[in-house]
Amino acid sequence: MESLKTAKDVVKFCEERDVELIQLWFVDILGQLKAVSITRHELSTALAEGAGIDGSSVHGFARIFESDLIAMPDVSTFQLLPWKVNDEPVGRLICDILNPDGTPFAGDPRGVMKRLAKKLEKKGMTAYLGPELEYFYFKSNKDRSLLDAAGYFDQIPDELGTELRGRTVEALQAMEIQVEAAHHEVAHSQHEIDLRYAEALKMADQTITYRYVVKEIARLGGYYATFMPKPVFGQNGSGMHVHQSIFKAGKNVFFDAKDKQHLSKAARSYLAGLLKHMREIAAVTNQWVNSYKRLVPGFEAPVYIAWAQRNRSALVRVPMYKPGKEKATRIELRCPDPACNPYLAFSAMLAAGLKGMEEGYTLRPPVEEDIYEMHADERKKHGIDSLPGSLQEAVDAFEKSKFVRETLGDHVFDKFIQNKRIEWDRYRTWVSDFEHNEYYPIL
Repeated sequence: MESLKTAKDVVKFCEERDVELIQLWFVDILGQLKAVSITRHELSTALAEGAGIDGSSVHGFARIFESDLIAMPDVSTFQLLPWKVNDEPVGRLICDILNPDGTPFAGDPRGVMKRLAKKLEKKGMTAYLGPELEYFYFKSNKDRSLLDAAGYFDQIPDELGTELRGRTVEALQAMEIQVEAAHHEVAHSQHEIDLRYAEALKMADQTITYRYVVKEIARLGGYYATFMPKPVFGQNGSGMHVHQSIFKAGKNVFFDAKDKQHLSKAARSYLAGLLKHMREIAAVTNQWVNSYKRLVPGFEAPVYIAWAQRNRSALVRVPMYKPGKEKATRIELRCPDPACNPYLAFSAMLAAGLKGMEEGYTLRPPVEEDIYEMHADERKKHGIDSLPGSLQEAVDAFEKSKFVRETLGDHVFDKFIQNKRIEWDRYRTWVSDFEHNEYYPIL
């Protein structure tokens, strides 16, 4: 709501539109959406003082003896949900999490993103991000039958997935989230909706909203949508390519007309930072056990740490420059998956790039050959490393990273590791259908 700039504006809007229920949104350390609902009668108080929540009941937040926290609504995030609940309009506000004394809570993922935004602001810079999130439709959350057998860019009349995707685009636009493109992806029943680039914090908010809208539109239609990185054996998994650029004084810091790839020195150092620190941040860009079932050669997922312009087997791609489109010069990180916590993942990738800029990292040459086809010795010759092969390997690299700890803060850093260690232990002790099918008949 572009015209709603103050708490009074929001209250007046809700009174005029008869909005009786308002949802206060925030996310836990894993990026899972949480909400507290308040009535219009409580809205003025919540906007001024926030709403109390029990932090001990939220994943990765506070211990039971320090559990009182405040969800403080960000007025700029007010929107009406693009559907009615019990035939009534419902509003939503995204919140920052505060301590009882009003100071920022160290475990708030949105607070991590805000700290990074302030760091950029002090340098006179603004980061812009444009993610491309892929997802799958299934018949229900219990019936994992796919809705179609279509492929990349297929447009099939009366196809259910196409209809659901169209409704989702309309819903996102109604919430003032600009959509650049939407299409069927490579795998059966897999779709993609690309968001128009926005300032980093705003884009993290939009990404959380996007995932909720996709799933809710599917549910309202009687179906199920998932952002699980690898939900179907033998099919491509779902990724989230993230286009990123940095502006200063209205100019794209990444553009240099004289450079062969039209990349500035700052852009090259930023890109070098991404490549150098990618193994350290993989635990937040690809945060689930299932993430590493997508990140394997042969299913279009980039696993080799290299960059290129046209080569889509590389981890980072620099889209080709178009004359007169200096503002579109950007860097595309191709490994994140759409189920990550966007506040942490976006913060980590931006921090890695900024560290490269601050310390003047040198960028190695691009690799335009198909890296999937390279022998291990050839990759070694090119200095091409690989992403971690499992969540355990990713968390090990993450835990050793001083720069990631500084970026996320001690609380988030330690709680995230603790959670991921538990997830890995649960996974490695699980006896799967594969093991029963493979070993039970012969052992």
